[in-house]
Amino acid sequence: MAINYEEYVAGLVAKGHAAQAVAEGFTQEQVDELTAAVAYALTRPDVALKFGEMLVEESGMGVAADKQLKMFSKVKGSYAQMKGQKSVGLVETDEKMGMEKYAKSMGVIGAIIPVTNGEATPVVKSMMALKTRNAVILAPHPKASRTNWAVTEMIRGVLVKFGAPADLVQAIEPEYVSIESSQQLMKQVDFILATGGTPMVRQAYSSGVPAIGVGTGNVVTIVDGTTDMDDVADLIVRSKKFDNATSCSTENSILVFESCYDSFVAAMAKNGCLLIKEDSPDKQKLLKTIWPESPANHDLNRHVVAQSAARIAELAEIDAPEGTLMIMVEENGGYGNEFPFTGEKLSPVAGIRKCKDFDDAVEKMLKILEYQGKGHSCGIHTTIEERVAVLGEKVPVCKVCVNHPQSLTNSGSWTSGFPMSMTLGCGTWGHNSISHNATWKDLLNFTYVSRPIPSWQPTDEYLFDADVVAKLNA
Repeated sequence: MAINYEEYVAGLVAKGHAAQAVAEGFTQEQVDELTAAVAYALTRPDVALKFGEMLVEESGMGVAADKQLKMFSKVKGSYAQMKGQKSVGLVETDEKMGMEKYAKSMGVIGAIIPVTNGEATPVVKSMMALKTRNAVILAPHPKASRTNWAVTEMIRGVLVKFGAPADLVQAIEPEYVSIESSQQLMKQVDFILATGGTPMVRQAYSSGVPAIGVGTGNVVTIVDGTTDMDDVADLIVRSKKFDNATSCSTENSILVFESCYDSFVAAMAKNGCLLIKEDSPDKQKLLKTIWPESPANHDLNRHVVAQSAARIAELAEIDAPEGTLMIMVEENGGYGNEFPFTGEKLSPVAGIRKCKDFDDAVEKMLKILEYQGKGHSCGIHTTIEERVAVLGEKVPVCKVCVNHPQSLTNSGSWTSGFPMSMTLGCGTWGHNSISHNATWKDLLNFTYVSRPIPSWQPTDEYLFDADVVAKLNA
């Protein structure tokens, strides 16, 4: 018998609304107790590792130990950001302007969960909903459905133990996980928090329901030779190999000044990076392994996504030294579909391109981002502050990482000021509604109360500069 997805999802949403009606009466203390309990329960070392192992087994992607570390950083980091923060009732008072700000819940949140971060994302999004007295329904990728269900069941157990309705956190059951169920969810909830591929995010924005989604990542990083090459190589390899580059936040193209190119390549080799030369047979073999139907299309081969560099080299029949952690491919040609190494690879593979100087590097960065990744992130390894300022002013991205490992930074870290998040806004450049990393604050409505204050109307003499007035009246 055919599954009636509309009816199935409607049942989940109804249970979510009933639970959320109870949460509407929670105090700040109750909310804070629930978020603390979930964060603690899900980041116990054995639990975090178990879910990492489950997801690797189910999806065939990533590294269990890295997923455990991701649980530690993203879940604890998200909780640290919300700990002690007001999210219930009166949250802000401005006596000078006679204004008060009251936080209100949204209702039932539909949370789209990607397979690449299917261990931490459901926990973080559940905590975001609990902090804001919302209910949430988690819709995972089919290859993460069992892990998502297990995570959800543990969270629900914590809620019951602390006297809260279990249905504040629900998940689509593994046998119902599908495009159809996600589509129905996006039609029926009060708000959508979407993390996933571009088609899914665009569906969220076109669903008719208010939504926050993220754009495509294709991070470009500049190496200008003013910092220690061994340090730079260590940062980039650590970023690129983490969880086999499941994140769209890793360095996909590295732009290196000609003056330091050879020393950078040598430092990368010492850190386990294999270089594939321009116009070599190995480059063509790797291209066809990652994008089997190129040039007709550039759909990634699912068998290389989030696999180790050694495994990808094996699939491409390329000889790779033992201990290879990353692959760099020289791409000094053009940009776009005819040069796919300028695009996202979702694997420990990066393009590398020579640049004459900083202006040349910025120009090439802009061309790569125009092809793919506009709005997400870029980076630079430098000691020259003026170069950082140029990126901040000119490059159409929401995050610039300076002397950082990209994937371990732009979604938030203990050594950066970026908010911990699993949903990275990319602004209108990436067809998103936000330019920041989404946090619990994005799941609140606000009511503003105004009281009478003395008039603050300024005089024309204060508002308008005398020179402007004189020129207009001349």
